[in-house]
Amino acid sequence: MSSERAAYGSVFYTFVRNSLIRDLSYRSNFFIECASSMSWVLMNLGFYLLIFSFTTEIGNNTGWRKFEFFVFLSTTLFINSLMQTFFMPNAQEFSELIRTGRLDFALLKPIDTQFLISFQKVNWPSMSNFLFGIILLSVSLWNLTQRPENPLVITPYMIIAYPMFILCGVGILYSLMIVLAATSIWLGRNQSLYDFWFYITSFSRYPMEIYEGGIGGTLRFIFTFMIPILVVVNVPARIMAKPVGISSVENIELAIFAVIATAGCILGSRWVFKRALLSYRSASS
Repeated sequence: MSSERAAYGSVFYTFVRNSLIRDLSYRSNFFIECASSMSWVLMNLGFYLLIFSFTTEIGNNTGWRKFEFFVFLSTTLFINSLMQTFFMPNAQEFSELIRTGRLDFALLKPIDTQFLISFQKVNWPSMSNFLFGIILLSVSLWNLTQRPENPLVITPYMIIAYPMFILCGVGILYSLMIVLAATSIWLGRNQSLYDFWFYITSFSRYPMEIYEGGIGGTLRFIFTFMIPILVVVNVPARIMAKPVGISSVENIELAIFAVIATAGCILGSRWVFKRALLSYRSASS
């Protein structure tokens, strides 16, 4: 068992190394992609700075003030950059593997097929957003801990739980993505389903407290308990920012649900992927 794990680790390292070598072989393109990705992040940051020039808080009594929300934005950058670096380029190519018959070669390799198609390409320029997220998080936490009234106190629990729940968020989004990718076996090209993934995940980019009222409450219930998109960013951001409008009991309950939802999503997506492979017909058949 330990040798098998070591083999998977070695294969993953090879994927990471080869992708970095490939990206750096075209350095101009690499830096242009990094700059393009950073430009999108800076435009979003400028947009939110403009919003906070007119208001001090997103929502009434939610606690999501300027630097609390920037912790939320940093968390979004971490999760999205990990998704775009490791999983997005592979999921987008899955339908091409089926159409061209190259999935046959993946199935013949002595390694788990889902692992192979999930990690074989790494898009390193997307990690520039991760680095920017570190800077934004550091600046936000420094302002929160240095404010004169009710300064934020960073505890060991926050330091441990924050990256753990970021990984939970990545697990949930990956599960949704791999399910959509698996549908390529039944539907062929499914570009519209990837568009659907972006539309659905857009709900995770805002604090769940803004979803109030009849329609908002319905959306909050659906995207928390049926499709757990809202817990992806909200749980780790709440743990680190601790907005004053949210009770600790609610945070604990939501954190427990996030762990359960992550396990359920990963197991469910694994089942869907295996079922889809059973329906696959070789290009040579």
